[in-house]
Amino acid sequence: MDFKFFMLEALKLAKQAKSLGEVPVGAVIVRDGEIIAKAYNTREIDKNALMHAELKAIDIACKKLGGWRLHECDVYVTLEPCPMCAGAIINARVRRVFYGAKDAKAGAFGSVVNLNSYPLNHKPEVTGGVCEKEAKELLSGFFKELRENN
Repeated sequence: MDFKFFMLEALKLAKQAKSLGEVPVGAVIVRDGEIIAKAYNTREIDKNALMHAELKAIDIACKKLGGWRLHECDVYVTLEPCPMCAGAIINARVRRVFYGAKDAKAGAFGSVVNLNSYPLNHKPEVTGGVCEKEAKELLSGFFKELRENN
């Protein structure tokens, strides 16, 4: 299985979030070619700013693996992680991050800031633009509908 397969799984999760009125972001965590955790944004449903797809997936993966170090894991997320999520990815020692669309307003792996450019204790390998077109269309469609309905 390749990285596109896992990003398509993250996009399916993002579509689930959108169907619930959430910003359509999905994340999967993969270890040894197997999805061990998956999640999507639930900030609105849970009324909690921490309920980003990446944080939820990291929590699930840590519980499943029985520890906080995810150094053998890769994260696939449809939108470039924000500073909070990028920090969690770094602190969890995630090996690689693959993301779809850049986030010009809050992206923390290059768009607004790049947490990998700081002398932190861990630097995941980051690859952006995976299924970028699909991710951007999903996000822009969501926000367009939101503006039209308000």
